[in-house]
Amino acid sequence: MKKYLLIFLISMVPLVELRGAIPVAVGMELPIVPSIIVSVLGNMLPVPFIFLFARRILEWGKDKRWIGGFFRWCLEKGEKGGRKLESKAGRGLYWALLLFVGIPLPGTGAWTGTLAASILNMDFKKSVLYVLLGVVLAGGIMLAASLGVFGAINLVK
Repeated sequence: MKKYLLIFLISMVPLVELRGAIPVAVGMELPIVPSIIVSVLGNMLPVPFIFLFARRILEWGKDKRWIGGFFRWCLEKGEKGGRKLESKAGRGLYWALLLFVGIPLPGTGAWTGTLAASILNMDFKKSVLYVLLGVVLAGGIMLAASLGVFGAINLVK
């Protein structure tokens, strides 16, 4: 149970998310299906809070002495992600959100995608659904990559 809690917590961490949790789960030789479920749940838990509150908190804190720099950086990251989504997507904005979240590259993921959706004033329910689908896509990609990497390591042993 402690190992699943660790996977859950890793998947909640910004920038790491389930992209880090799944390789850890595979490396710990945990069963795949429960590990993916726990990773997806952990990655999705912050999403509604990010959508509803993060922008407000970041706007409030961007001018504060000790936290302003970090808060401005987060806002810029979300705005940059939002502009990138809008410019590439046109009418397929939600599909672009799914792909933005789902393709595991540095700087993409549920946290950034949700913040971008919030900044773009996208529909809450649709945004959460497409972020979820993106998280599942990222989970599948990371699982395939992790099994390949760890499978190759096991061949060397």
